[in-house]
Amino acid sequence: MDDLASWLRLDQVPGVGGETARRLLGSFGLPENIFGASFSALQKVVPERIAHAIIAPLPGQAAERIARTQEWVSQTGNRVLTLADADYPAALLDIADPPVMLYAKGRVELLSRPSIAIVGSRNATVQGMSNAEQFANTLSASGLSVISGMALGIDTAAHIGGLHASVSNRAAGSTIAVIGTGADIVYPARNRTLAHQIAEGGCIISEYALGTPAIAANFPRRNRIISGLARGVLVVEAALQSGSLITARMAAEQGRDVFAIPGSIHSPLSKGCHQLLKQGAKLVETAQDILEELKYPTGSAAEASAAAPQRTEYDALLQAIGFDPVSLDALCERCAYDVTTLQGQLLSLELDGAIEMLPGGLYRRVG
Repeated sequence: MDDLASWLRLDQVPGVGGETARRLLGSFGLPENIFGASFSALQKVVPERIAHAIIAPLPGQAAERIARTQEWVSQTGNRVLTLADADYPAALLDIADPPVMLYAKGRVELLSRPSIAIVGSRNATVQGMSNAEQFANTLSASGLSVISGMALGIDTAAHIGGLHASVSNRAAGSTIAVIGTGADIVYPARNRTLAHQIAEGGCIISEYALGTPAIAANFPRRNRIISGLARGVLVVEAALQSGSLITARMAAEQGRDVFAIPGSIHSPLSKGCHQLLKQGAKLVETAQDILEELKYPTGSAAEASAAAPQRTEYDALLQAIGFDPVSLDALCERCAYDVTTLQGQLLSLELDGAIEMLPGGLYRRVG
């Protein structure tokens, strides 16, 4: 706890961010050496104002935060991993700006296992959610930890798929959630149940101090950790301005593989994936494609890849709908059905999960 207190105190010094902290650690070693150094020695490494802040007495508010964190660490399943910790994930040491500390909740051993990141739109389609969950389930069953950011949409589906594979198979990769708040905060609130499940069967990590609320700037920054931990990043659905493209760019800069699932040329949520494909991302249609590209050992679970399309008694209508959005009037012309009959069949297909209704009264096949 004394060692941890020194690390936490370094994190509380005004003006000391990740880059400055790593510079100080590189010069003095452990944090206790930093706080034991003279002002003149500190001034050779950091600006005068930061040197003054380091030698200044610890403010009461900072002491309270340190005590609160130590109490949190004393609870089962909670850890703070520092750059000097043997359990700190080696993959992050390869990136340009590894976090000085990681607050972890759950199975920290997952952080050192081979992993794949799955990211995408918060406003995902039914098909996108299905793809994310199926890919995650297969990749997790094959032993890869599935990393995402616990946002709504694709992230949520990826975590669910990763968890489901690990329920019956402890050797599965399970899932890792890299969050943009303190590790003691669940955001978004709708994912509270999921967060508890990940803390039990997977791992939640954050570089932000306990109590840090949801701040917009923190979420793009945490993406470097998502990509940095992974051997590759799969983008399932993304608009052209999606934050998922930031993760993909960071992955490419870090030397990780980037994968993308293609979609309809008419869908805004396919535009980001298509842009990545034009820029050199690897097109994938099944989880097996990713496992082969990563040269990762595969087994019977991997061969299942994405689930087969759902079969219904309405094969002819499904064939007429196709995979691009189509209007009710256009379907009437293609199928020669009256509107009432067609609407009844479309409703049955929608309830079966075989199609989805899009804004504007358009229909599209799912799977």
